[in-house]
Amino acid sequence: MSYHGAILNDGKKALIGLIGIDVDGTLVGSSGVVPEHVWQAAERARAAGIRIALCSGRPAFGVAREYARRLDADGWHMFQNGASVVHLGTGESRSTPLDQKHVRELIEQARESQQVLELYSDDTYVVESDTPWASEHAELLGLPFKAERFETLAPPVVRAQWLLTPEDAQRWPAPPDLEVAHSTSPIMRGVIFVGITRQGVSKGHAIRDVASAYGVDLRDVMYVGDSGNDLSALRIVGHPVAMANADAAVIAASSYTTGDVEEGGLAQALELALRSR
Repeated sequence: MSYHGAILNDGKKALIGLIGIDVDGTLVGSSGVVPEHVWQAAERARAAGIRIALCSGRPAFGVAREYARRLDADGWHMFQNGASVVHLGTGESRSTPLDQKHVRELIEQARESQQVLELYSDDTYVVESDTPWASEHAELLGLPFKAERFETLAPPVVRAQWLLTPEDAQRWPAPPDLEVAHSTSPIMRGVIFVGITRQGVSKGHAIRDVASAYGVDLRDVMYVGDSGNDLSALRIVGHPVAMANADAAVIAASSYTTGDVEEGGLAQALELALRSR
């Protein structure tokens, strides 16, 4: 691990009170299984009084919700790139929906291009495509696969997501009035997930909201991630941590670099937070 010190400007040692954790490429690698020593490190952090919040592009249901429950069953967690902020203990939700105009435009684009588009609410999602990528992603989410028309999803829609090749992701015309974030998964190599939320909604927006709910100063927040959709959070917390397998931009935005996801490197970041206590 590359570590540049946890000292605040006043010379006092930092006291990390909240850790935001990405899923794909951070919590889980290509096996799709969280190493046991990572869970053990998370349990030690929680026992020491550190809150842990999942901060994923994945939705607030399926396997991601189970990850969140194991990390902190009575706390706030961030899903859908920050569009869904959910308290597992109380069921309270602070979701930010997409405008219906934008949803209609995305549906038209999907039907014209025949590319894979997913639409999400807080508790379910729909995809019209029956291509292998669509079914593989349902399996990754821990959900049964069924292609259905977009209109079957009851509003509000909080997030849309394209599944694109790297070349198509570069060519895709990002709307100027929406928040767009790219991410990847070591389980679905060759796929770029292009997440779309309302303008201003991001993981950074969500981690700020959760830190405020817990009364934790952003200087005392650690965030661990690996992809472009983590940058908004990494840039505002006091302890930004990149996985060794992270994108170059993520490493550049971080003060610390931990081990590779395939080696359970997240545990090193959790132990670092524990040493601040």
